[in-house]
Amino acid sequence: MNSIKSVPARVLSRRGGHSLEAEREQFDKSQAISISKAINTQEAPVKEKHARRIILGTHHEKGAFTFWSYAIGLPLPSSAILSWKFCHVLHKVLRDGHPNVLQDCQRYRSNIRETGDLWGHLHDRYGQLVSIYTRLLLTKISFHVKHPEFPPGLEVSDEVLEKTAGTDVNNIFQLTVELFDYLDCELKLSESVFRQLNTSMAVSQMSAVQCRLAPLIQVIQDCSHLYHYSVKLMFKLHSCLPADTLQGHRDRFHEQFRSLKNFFKRASDMLYFKRLIQIPRLPESPPNFLRASALAEHVKPVVDPEEAPEDEEPENLIEISTTSTTEPQITSDLFEQTFGPPNGVWDDRDAQIESLKKEVETLRAEMEKIKLEAQRYITQLKAQVNSLEGEVEEQRKQKQKALVDNEQLRDELERLQRAKQDSDRSQRLCAEAEKKANATEIRYTKLKEKHSELINTHAELLRKNADTAKQLTVTQQSQEEVARVKEQLAFQVEQVKREAEMKLEDQSVQMEQLRQELDARRDELEQAQRSLSHAKQAGVELSAQLDALHAEKEVLRRSVSEKECELMSTRGLVQEKELQLSQEADKATREIRELQGRLLEKSNQEQSLQQKLLDEQFGILQETVREAQAILTDALAKLDDPLHLRCTSSPDYLLSRAQAALESTDALEKGHAQYVASMADAAGLVGALALFAHLAGDTIVNGSATAHLAPTDHADRLTETCRECGQRSLEYLEQLKDRQRLGSAQLGHVQGALRGVLQLAQELRPKSLDIKQEELGDMVEKEMASTSEAIEDAVRRIEEMMSQARNESSGVKLEVNERILNSCTDLMKAIRLLVTTSTNLQKEIVESGRGAATTQEFYAKNSRWTEGLISASKAVGWGATQLVESADRVVLHTGKYEELIVCSHEIAASTAQLVAASKVKAEKSSRNLARLQECSRNVNEMAANVVASTKSGQEQIEEKDTMDFSGMSLIKLKKEEMETQVKVLELEKRLEGERVRLGELRKQHYGLAGGCEDAPEDGEARPAPAPRRGILKKPPIAQKPGLGEP
Repeated sequence: MNSIKSVPARVLSRRGGHSLEAEREQFDKSQAISISKAINTQEAPVKEKHARRIILGTHHEKGAFTFWSYAIGLPLPSSAILSWKFCHVLHKVLRDGHPNVLQDCQRYRSNIRETGDLWGHLHDRYGQLVSIYTRLLLTKISFHVKHPEFPPGLEVSDEVLEKTAGTDVNNIFQLTVELFDYLDCELKLSESVFRQLNTSMAVSQMSAVQCRLAPLIQVIQDCSHLYHYSVKLMFKLHSCLPADTLQGHRDRFHEQFRSLKNFFKRASDMLYFKRLIQIPRLPESPPNFLRASALAEHVKPVVDPEEAPEDEEPENLIEISTTSTTEPQITSDLFEQTFGPPNGVWDDRDAQIESLKKEVETLRAEMEKIKLEAQRYITQLKAQVNSLEGEVEEQRKQKQKALVDNEQLRDELERLQRAKQDSDRSQRLCAEAEKKANATEIRYTKLKEKHSELINTHAELLRKNADTAKQLTVTQQSQEEVARVKEQLAFQVEQVKREAEMKLEDQSVQMEQLRQELDARRDELEQAQRSLSHAKQAGVELSAQLDALHAEKEVLRRSVSEKECELMSTRGLVQEKELQLSQEADKATREIRELQGRLLEKSNQEQSLQQKLLDEQFGILQETVREAQAILTDALAKLDDPLHLRCTSSPDYLLSRAQAALESTDALEKGHAQYVASMADAAGLVGALALFAHLAGDTIVNGSATAHLAPTDHADRLTETCRECGQRSLEYLEQLKDRQRLGSAQLGHVQGALRGVLQLAQELRPKSLDIKQEELGDMVEKEMASTSEAIEDAVRRIEEMMSQARNESSGVKLEVNERILNSCTDLMKAIRLLVTTSTNLQKEIVESGRGAATTQEFYAKNSRWTEGLISASKAVGWGATQLVESADRVVLHTGKYEELIVCSHEIAASTAQLVAASKVKAEKSSRNLARLQECSRNVNEMAANVVASTKSGQEQIEEKDTMDFSGMSLIKLKKEEMETQVKVLELEKRLEGERVRLGELRKQHYGLAGGCEDAPEDGEARPAPAPRRGILKKPPIAQKPGLGEP
C-alpha cells in the first residue's frame, strides 16, 4: 500500500485563501469522483487508489456520512456488477475506515438487505454472489455492533479476547457459535466465487475473473483472525465442559477447517493472489481439543498484505492548512497503522524465515553428503567381503597343497623302509636314514610353519569376520545377508577346525611312524653291532663308522624328544583355538538371537501398521459415505422444495441420467466386492461411491424437474419412485457405515428403483413421427420442396394483393398497404433464400456423413435429426402461409394488424428452428453454414421490418379521438373517471386470463411436441400421409427444454 508522505506546497498555499465551505465542497467532489470510479459497471476489479481515497475520506470526516450520501443514489438494482463492487468497497471501508463507520453502516442495514434480497430472487451469476455478500456484510455489522471489543478489522490481542469471553461458560459458548456463523458466511462467499470460476474455466489474470476474486483478499484477512479466535475459544470451552457436550462444536470446526484449508490452498495456487497477499498456511490436521497441551502447538496464522502495483501516480488526496498540523499527523499515523509502514521495511519474521530457509538448505546438503558417505562405506564393505572370500579360497588351495606334501612324505617313508631291509648295505642305509631324517625334519618344520600360518590366517579370518559382522550391523543390512554371511563363516570355521584336527591326527600318525622307524633302526643297529662284533675283521673303519652311527642315533633321539615337546605345545595351541572358536560360536549365537528379536519387533510393527492402514481406509470410506448421504439428502430435499417448482427437465435427459446411475451401480458392486476381499484398498469403492452419489442425486433432482411438466398420475408416480430411490440408496449407505453389515450390503433395491425411474422416463418421452425409416429421406425432400412451393405461392399471392390494393385504394391506405406488402415480399424472398441455402447445407451434410450408405440409409440412421428437419420445414411453410393470409385480411380491412406481428415473430422462430436443426450435424468451417446463418439474420431483419411497417401503418390509419373534457361538470368527470377505472380493471382481468390461457396452450403444445398428428389409436404403425401442396395446419415443432434442463 502507498502511504501519504508529504503534501505539495501549492496545496498548503492554496488552502489559506479558501473558506470552510470551499474545503467541504472540494472534499465532497473528490469523494464523489473516487466513488464513481471505484463503483461502476465495468467488469474489472476495484482499483486500490480509489478505495484508498474513500477510506481516507472516512478518517477525514470521522465517519461514512459522505460515502453513504453518494452510495444511496447509485442505481444498484440496475446492474449486478455495480452491486458487487459496492459490496466490495463497503467491506474495505468497514475494515480499514474510521471506527465511526460501523455506526453509520448500522443505519443503512435495510438498504443493504434490500439489495441482497432483490438480486437473490434473480437468476444472475453476479446476483447470486451479491446476495451472499450482503448476508456476510449484515452478519459482520451485527457481530461488531454486539461486540464492540472486536474492531471491524478483527485485530485484537489474546488478552482482549480472554476479557471479552469472560469466565461464564454460557458467554463463551455463545461467542463461539457467533464466530462459527461469521466464519461460515466468509467461507460460503469464497466457495460461491470459486464454483463460478470452475464452471467457466477462468484464468486469474483476466479482468473479469479478477473482478470476482478481488473481495476474497478481505475474506482471507477476516478468516485468518476468525480461525485463531475459534481455536482459542474451543480450547477454553473444552477446559470447562465435558468432551461429549462439545461434539457438535468439534464437528462444525472440523468442517470449517477443511473448507478453510481448501480455500487457502486454491487461493495460493492463483497468480493473482501471490502478488497481493501472503496467504497463511494451516496445519495438516485440525487441533486436538481433547488434549490441553495441543494449545501450545497452535500457531496463529499470519496474513501479510503486499504492496499492489499501480499504473498511475497517486494524486494529492488531502489539503492541509498551515495553521493546523495535528489532525493530518493523526490521519497519517492511523493510515500507517492500517496499511503498514510506508517504506515496506521487513520485520524480524522475514529475517527468521530467511535464516530458516538457509538452515534447511544446509541440512539438505549435509543429508546428501551423509547418504553419499553411507553408500561409499557400503561399497567398501562389499569389497572387503569379496577380498575375504578370495583369501579363504587361497587357504583352501594351500590345504590341498599340504595334503599333496603329506602323500609325498608317505611315499618317501615307504622307500626308506625298503632301503632299510638291505642289511648288507648298513652304512649306506645309515647315510640314507640320516638324509631322510634331515628331510623329514625339514618337512616337519615346513608343516609346522604352514600350521602356524593356518592358525594365524584363521585368527585373522575370525577378526575380519567379527569386524565384518559389526560393520554389517552398523549399516543395517538386510537380515538375509547377515544370516548368509554368518552361515558361511560358521561353515568356514568348522572346515578350518576339521582341517586342524585332521592335521593333528596326521602329525600324531607321523610321530608314531617315526617312533616305529626309530625302534626299527635301534634293532637294526643292534643287529649291526652284533654283526660288527662277529665281524671284527672289518677293521677300524667299521668301528669308526659305528661310533658315528651312535652319535647320529643320539642326535636323532634328541630331535625326537624336541619334536614331542613341540607336539605337546601344538596340542595346547589347538585347545586354545578350540576355546576361542567356542567363544566365537557363543557370540554368533547371541547375535542371531538379537537379530531374531529385532525381526519379531519388526513383524509386530508391520502388523500395527497394517491395522492402522485398515482403519485409515475405513475412515476414508466413512467420510465418502457421509458426503454421499449429504448429496442424496440434499437431492431428496429438492422434491419438497417450493423453489424447485420452477425447474423443469426433459424425459430424454432424465433417461440418460438414470441410465448412467444404473450403470454406476455395476462399478459400485465391483468396488464393494474388492473392498470386502481386501480392506486395505478402498480406492475403487470410494471412487465408485462418489460417482454413484452424484449420478443418483442428479437423477432424483431431474426426476422431480421432469415431474413438473408431466401429467398428474405420471408426476406422482415419478416423484414417489425418485423418493424411493433416494431412501433405498440411503439405506445402502447406512449398511456401509457398519463394519458388521458392510459385507452383506446389496444394491438390488436401489437398482430396482432406478429401473422404475427409467421405465417412467421412457413412458414420458414424446412419440416420434410414425414414419417408416426408409421413407424418411423422401419425406425430407418432399417437405423442403413443399416449403419452397408454399413460399413461391405466398410471393405470387402478395403480388396479386399489391396490384389489387393499387386498384381499389388510394392515399394513406394505399401507402400503408404498399409498405406492408413490400416488407412481406422482402421477407418471403429472404425465407426462400434461407430454404435454398438450408437445402444445399443438408445435401453437403448427407454427402460428408453417409459414407458408403445411401441417402435414405443416412436419414434412417439419424431419424431424430431427420424428424427435426421435417418439423422445422413444416413450421416455416406454415408461417409463410399464415403471413400471407393475415396480410390479405389486413389489406381487405377484415383482419387485425396484430396478426401480422404475431406471424412475423412465428416466422422468425421457425427459421431459427430450421437453422438450429441444420447446424447440428454441419461442420463449423462449412461455407453453406455461414451463408445459412447470414440468411437467418436477414430473415430476422425482414421480420422486424414487417413488424415496424405494420405498427407505423396502424398508427397512420387508426383515428384518435380528441379528449375534450372542458364541458363536463365535476360530478360527471368523477363518474367518467369511475367508469374508466372499471373498464381498466375489466381489461386487466381479461388480460390476466388471456395470459393464463396462453401459458396453458404453450404447456400443452410443448407436451404434444414431437408427437405424430395422424397416429392411429390402436397403436399400429402406419406411414404418414404425403404432405399436401397447401399447408393449412401448423405442424408440431421439436421439443423445447424447460428452464431447469441442463
